[in-house]
Amino acid sequence: MSNLTNKEVSKATFESTYSNRFGVVTGYVAKDLAAIGKWLSDLSQKAKEAYSNEPFQPSVEAMRILLEENYQLREQVNIMIKEGLVVHRIYEPNATYGIETINDMLIALNYIIQRAPKFEPNVDHSAFPMSGLFVYMMATPAGWDVFRNTEFNISLANILKEWCAFLDSPASLNVITTDPDGWLSPASVIKNNLTQFVTNSDMLEDPIHWSFTSYNDFFHRQIIPICRPIDGRGNDNVIVSSNDGTVYRIAENVKREDDFELKSQPYSLVQMLDNNFVDDFVGGTVLQTFLSGNDYHRWRAPISGKVIKAEVVPGFMFSELLSEGFDPSAGTESQGYEANVNTRGLVFIESDNKAIGKVCVIPIGITEISSISLDIKEGDYVEKGQEIGRFSYGGSSMCLVFQKDAIKQFTVVNPKKGVNSDDGPYVRVNAQIAIANTLS
Repeated sequence: MSNLTNKEVSKATFESTYSNRFGVVTGYVAKDLAAIGKWLSDLSQKAKEAYSNEPFQPSVEAMRILLEENYQLREQVNIMIKEGLVVHRIYEPNATYGIETINDMLIALNYIIQRAPKFEPNVDHSAFPMSGLFVYMMATPAGWDVFRNTEFNISLANILKEWCAFLDSPASLNVITTDPDGWLSPASVIKNNLTQFVTNSDMLEDPIHWSFTSYNDFFHRQIIPICRPIDGRGNDNVIVSSNDGTVYRIAENVKREDDFELKSQPYSLVQMLDNNFVDDFVGGTVLQTFLSGNDYHRWRAPISGKVIKAEVVPGFMFSELLSEGFDPSAGTESQGYEANVNTRGLVFIESDNKAIGKVCVIPIGITEISSISLDIKEGDYVEKGQEIGRFSYGGSSMCLVFQKDAIKQFTVVNPKKGVNSDDGPYVRVNAQIAIANTLS
């Protein structure tokens, strides 16, 4: 039986919490819950109609077998789906939910991973269909357990990998066109600032796809260099942003270990850095920013120096902070928590400037946007502003971790507590974010 009842979750409470979720404020899922309900119902119906000609893909079939053989996990997923249905009915009692059984969920996943999302200017979540599929389930007690379950998480990661392979293929180019529902349409050019990424020669050489080779090639499109100049060239006291995004938090005096599941979402360096160089960063500072759906999704070195370690750490993807619950007065999202537990890259750079020391660049995957690619390796030397990696299929969040006393002054503002994260200051990649201390 589900532990969630209509009495325990009011429509007003869920609506307030939902509107502050990370996916909503960054444009990954719709701000209007009614839009989610209709979209989810339509998706489920299309998936069921297509299923007769589209047997389960290998990764979806593997999840089906997992849930068939693991009774306890299957029951947890069943409860999660039922609780999601309760939440949906509270908000939209007259709408068809579409996902009522495990098979419904698997059919929807199977449908999603064989298609590239179309551009729909008035439906924000259409580009992130798994966020739309799971949004109700993630906000339930059983969902918190399921999305933290190791076996389920690995199985879901394999589904995302299969989808990513499709989005890397030419077959995904059918939505990279100038059609009204294409990502090169006039509406998309405006919404996604494509004039900063696409030149006239690209359009002339390939008028259909503008020289893009796949959906992912479009999504991690390269920016025109003049649109993101590097601040402080030749001045190693100037530290620049690694990414386009909005400032979520600047945290000082970060601890070696902390309870990152608290509502305050502190950083715990042991978990965050996967136990690498932890002692060097105790008492230091973290600057965290997040990327919206139309931001530039490649990231750059904030300083010049030698790469002393570079790796991708597997972690959660759809897990939210357990202690947030349905409390509408809690934080606006779970990014601080996710920096400790989600799939993330770790790029440690030893600065040429002894006053700065080591800096760790941490790109963090959230929900389906968890594909992290590194362009550098241990032993490489990087210049400030040099590209070091990218998110495939979007981006999520980015942390820069600095050693104690490395920063004299941040030149971006720390948002006030309680303010929605989309109200924080905007930063652009390669723009100055801080001034380093000088050695005495």
